[in-house]
Amino acid sequence: MVLCVAAQAVRADDNEPAWRASALAMVPEGYVAGTAWRTEGSTGYLAVYPATSNDPKRPASVFAERQALVVTLTQDAARAVSAVLQLRTGPDPDNDDNDFAKLHADLAARRAALPEGTEPCDLGAWSIDKDPGGLNVRAEPSAKARVLGTLPPPYRLKLGGSENTPDGGWLTEFRIVGFREGWFLIEGATPPGKDYEDEKRYPRNAPKPYAGRGWVASNKVGADYANGATRMGGLFQAPFVDARWMPAQRELGGAIDTDGGPKRIFACSGFWALVESHDGVRGWWRALCSNQVTNCS
Repeated sequence: MVLCVAAQAVRADDNEPAWRASALAMVPEGYVAGTAWRTEGSTGYLAVYPATSNDPKRPASVFAERQALVVTLTQDAARAVSAVLQLRTGPDPDNDDNDFAKLHADLAARRAALPEGTEPCDLGAWSIDKDPGGLNVRAEPSAKARVLGTLPPPYRLKLGGSENTPDGGWLTEFRIVGFREGWFLIEGATPPGKDYEDEKRYPRNAPKPYAGRGWVASNKVGADYANGATRMGGLFQAPFVDARWMPAQRELGGAIDTDGGPKRIFACSGFWALVESHDGVRGWWRALCSNQVTNCS
């Protein structure tokens, strides 16, 4: 599923309330400040997320409880006086996208149907493995687990195919439905290029992927950025639109958008993916797709 929704602007730091600057010194060790999303009289609310949220070894979860720094302000609400870290007791209407909140709730409800310890995800992706033998799909998230089948390497029709055929050949696409410790749980792989080529010319002997559910190593997976209704041009430190935002670049330069994809995909949580941009920024982007002909705007 490609999510084509209008982009939602996220406030930049220079548009946030004056008290945020003084509150930054009160952010507890091990946390990173995001957006100051609300001011109520002499109380301010600052989004904070664990510093490990964009660490591939300990990635954040969009399903986890969130916290906020509740800040006591001066009478004119211009400066922070004190602060305490608290659980967030409800949604923040300035930043929570209702459609995605429902989509993530639906995914959370499916957790019981996934292998134990699996983080639910829903992203489009493809195999970037060029091994002639194909990419192994395994029964468990381990290089020692039983091989259920393979995903074909890039494929070109021998008699010539569509003019849209990528230079390196068609990649094998699938859905990512889960993540665990460096492995993606996938399903629904389709023959490389079949959805883009003339059905009458697509060879019957074209390579057929294993289409069932199984695990593939995350470093063998690629995708393009899709429009996830967030601020374009960068990545978030945690999988939330009020987390710290970091500018990032495309492969050929320019701010990242729905034209192209990340250099690397590390993990996923819900509709978010932890990625590395081509200029080395590591953070979260909401929505990835596997359209090999057009962008995913």
